[in-house]
Amino acid sequence: MTQAADLLDPAERLDLDGLRALQLERLRNSLRHAYENVPFYKESFDKAGVHPDDCRSLSDLSRFPFTTKADLRENYPYGMFAVPRERIRRLHASSGTTGRPTVVGYTENDLSMWADMVARSLRAAGGRPGDIAHIAYGYGLFTGGLGAHYGAERLGCTVVPASGGMTSRQVTLIQDLKPSVIMVTPSYMLTLLDEFERQGVDPRSTSLRVGVFGAEPWTQDMRREIEERFAIDAVDIYGLSEVIGPGVAQECVETKDGLHIWEDHFFPEVVDPITGEVLPEGEQGELVFTSLTKEAMPIVRYRTRDLTRLLPGTARVFRRMEKVTGRSDDMVILRGVNLFPTQIEEIVLRTPGVAPHFQLRLTRSGRMDALTVRAEARPDADAATREAAARSIVQAVKDGIGVSVAAEIVDPESLERSVGKIRRIVDLRERKG
Repeated sequence: MTQAADLLDPAERLDLDGLRALQLERLRNSLRHAYENVPFYKESFDKAGVHPDDCRSLSDLSRFPFTTKADLRENYPYGMFAVPRERIRRLHASSGTTGRPTVVGYTENDLSMWADMVARSLRAAGGRPGDIAHIAYGYGLFTGGLGAHYGAERLGCTVVPASGGMTSRQVTLIQDLKPSVIMVTPSYMLTLLDEFERQGVDPRSTSLRVGVFGAEPWTQDMRREIEERFAIDAVDIYGLSEVIGPGVAQECVETKDGLHIWEDHFFPEVVDPITGEVLPEGEQGELVFTSLTKEAMPIVRYRTRDLTRLLPGTARVFRRMEKVTGRSDDMVILRGVNLFPTQIEEIVLRTPGVAPHFQLRLTRSGRMDALTVRAEARPDADAATREAAARSIVQAVKDGIGVSVAAEIVDPESLERSVGKIRRIVDLRERKG
């Protein structure tokens, strides 16, 4: 599908010099807004010996201190807000499963910008005004559902706010309402795939032509499986609540070569996860974002923990980020070997008899760490198939990653899910002290 030039908004038509000038103007304003209205940023900048006026070029941003999730939690609930609480029109929050939740707020202008960015993302993915968009992200405090919802409406789509869960009903809705676009986590899309097949419906026969998948890392192998079994274009969307929600970056359907970051609103850097040093374009490291236009909660050099690299723009002037392959805090070091969940996903996807749903369980016996890969069986897998699958996974991890693990094939739909995602890592090791 070719993106017609007349569908692009003005920012997407900027040349590189025009984009950089706009970014610098907005960056200076955003740093000043944060410094003057958020006590945390005034203290942080002063301690680092920098002032917003010191930012005379985009490269000067590297002189400013990072913001971390711990900073957001320490200022819970409203300490990071830069406007009076009365100007806040919506609040979202993280789940808080590893501590205090992080609360984010939006002014009316923030909500409008967010809807614009999701609309831009959906259009880049192949969506068009008049499309029916089936949204199966979770609604509520999680930013996915409502973020996708208002963006799809802003584009001019008809929205089906399905949310997550009630999988059999979702299959019925897709058959009856005939959406052309679905927005959902990739792991839940595979759950829907299983349900179509359980009901005896050919997934390739549906009206769907575009799937916009985000909220968790997913691999090229998963893209191929979804595209082949659903006969759709599967494209990646990226975002996180601390920056805005979904719609920070989007893969363009005509190239599928990484996600174009909407740099007129979100300025990216990639840094060394250990030293914090800014890395040259093309080198892999940790993704860092600074908001350029947010009113309620400007964010300065937020460490996302997502691992990627920046690349030049192709379908748009904006730089691309490579597909996120993992998070620095998701890396498992098992007996001296670095392992990411996406490596296990690639193995599970090519193992007969198992569905693409898995979980990694870390335990400790004496002084030795152990890892068990728990993968869900396909509904038609018998005991012999399950045993063969477990042996295959153990051998593939040993051969491909170089570490010994155990494997357990569990019943379909038995792994814990939250807002459409499976908790990938469960650490059951005892902590001392």
